[in-house]
Amino acid sequence: MRKLFGGINLTWPKLIIFAVIAGLYTGLMAYLPQTQDTSFADITISFEVWVFFGTIIIMNSKSNLDSALKCFVFFLISQPLVYLVQVPFSAMGWGIMSYYKNWILWTILTLPMGYIGYYLKKDKWWGLFILVPVMLFVGLHYSGFLSEAVSFFPNHLLSTIFCAVTIILYSLFIFRDKKLIKISFIIALCILIAFTGLTLIHGTSSYNTTILSDGGELGAEFDDTYTAYFENEKFGTCEIVYEEGIEAYMINAEFRKTGHTRLIIESPDGDKQYYDLEVERHSYEITESNEKNE
Repeated sequence: MRKLFGGINLTWPKLIIFAVIAGLYTGLMAYLPQTQDTSFADITISFEVWVFFGTIIIMNSKSNLDSALKCFVFFLISQPLVYLVQVPFSAMGWGIMSYYKNWILWTILTLPMGYIGYYLKKDKWWGLFILVPVMLFVGLHYSGFLSEAVSFFPNHLLSTIFCAVTIILYSLFIFRDKKLIKISFIIALCILIAFTGLTLIHGTSSYNTTILSDGGELGAEFDDTYTAYFENEKFGTCEIVYEEGIEAYMINAEFRKTGHTRLIIESPDGDKQYYDLEVERHSYEITESNEKNE
């Protein structure tokens, strides 16, 4: 592990190959529907893995200028590739490249970040003022992923673990001075404990939405004398409400799990209507169920 943080001969050809692989992989993860709302797609929308890549580049560079230029070139190659890979498959075509503008500023900022980051290799106490903000930044990602993992287990569990592990790795292997290692490790533990505590205190997240209306496209029939519930209670809760604005009864759901279940609407007489639900983190699909038996 020590070799990863300073023992690699990171030549320019190796850096370019590294950037191409990172860009291609990220573009693939962004395109594949199977990876959506999973840890594998997190690299496409968050920074924790890119921070790790940048740290490896910095720690294996030969000077401040070398570090700055290699970080810049790495992101200059990898980020456009993320979108270029998707052009042939996306309905937007070349229009998908418009998303790259969000990364242009970050790519430019890698020049000063790479230059300053190289001072970590000096193994001085003031290096903590560079490392601690990085660990805090990754800690924020850890908190967000932990909240998702707890609320919609096992969604984003791998990303949660990745953030926690890399924070610890940064504290143990960036510095060589034993006192600095001890101090940075204690800080890393404090960051993880603090963000874990704050996340758990905040509570779980849920996906709240309206999933069905009386007399809508699916022909559901119900009013406030009916009851609605999920076949699998782990998916959350739902309730029938009356919306005065449209003068109709609706079923509002609070989802706490993703996957497949069924919505059951039961009349006062015990008659039941069944609807298949495919729940994702921020969307759902509901269809009338062909299977009527529980």
